[in-house]
Amino acid sequence: MSRLSKPLTAARINDAILGSFAHFRPSETIDHLVRYLGTWSGSDKLFMVIQYALKLVVPFLHLRARLQHRAGLRKTPISSAADGYAKFGSLLGDSRTLWRIWGLLPIFQWLVSLERSPPATRNLLTIERLQGWSMLAYYPLEHLYYLGSHGIIPTMITSPTSLFSSKKRRISLDPNTLSVWSCRCWAAYVVLHFAHLVEDRKLLMQRHRSLRKAKGTGLTQAEKREMQQRWDAFWSEVIINLGYLPLTVHW
Repeated sequence: MSRLSKPLTAARINDAILGSFAHFRPSETIDHLVRYLGTWSGSDKLFMVIQYALKLVVPFLHLRARLQHRAGLRKTPISSAADGYAKFGSLLGDSRTLWRIWGLLPIFQWLVSLERSPPATRNLLTIERLQGWSMLAYYPLEHLYYLGSHGIIPTMITSPTSLFSSKKRRISLDPNTLSVWSCRCWAAYVVLHFAHLVEDRKLLMQRHRSLRKAKGTGLTQAEKREMQQRWDAFWSEVIINLGYLPLTVHW
């Protein structure tokens, strides 16, 4: 009875309300999400999935609204939810472009490491060099498009060569043109990655044959697991690149 009659002190109220999270156990799922979404790449992937999922949801909601209107189930053929989702998707796309403003830094890092630790074959080295240079063109073009489309920089600037000439030459920074060329550079990267995957497949098959030839018998369990992991990673890359392909065509 003495336990039940304990006075309701400020400390007990503090523990019961402010300390309520003491009843929750640490979660590995939340820990993983914090690590994943705490990186630029992880958060960008999540927002990309949401953004392109909304591109499918919005037309569906508009279609449903029209069908319901024809059936007399709603007053107007317009879906207010679809308009809200469309605005959110547009905001996500705009934000993702802004967050890529530092995208050149990892590309520089990749190209420097590529020359110091080249891949297994000359073909892969050439492909990755071309991919790196395509991204070196893609990011500045995208940055100029983004800044120009928001009126942050002018669409016409004076050419640097005009400093040494009496004639003033102007360079056009039309956002639409810059957007098209940035998308072409991205498309070059995606297409080159298919060539990269072809080379990766050759190396995997070569690795498999060399293991069997060295043993003279079947592969050990450890070698089977290794090859399975490598093939899983390969097919994941194939699926991801196939997913990028229609987006590239759409852009």
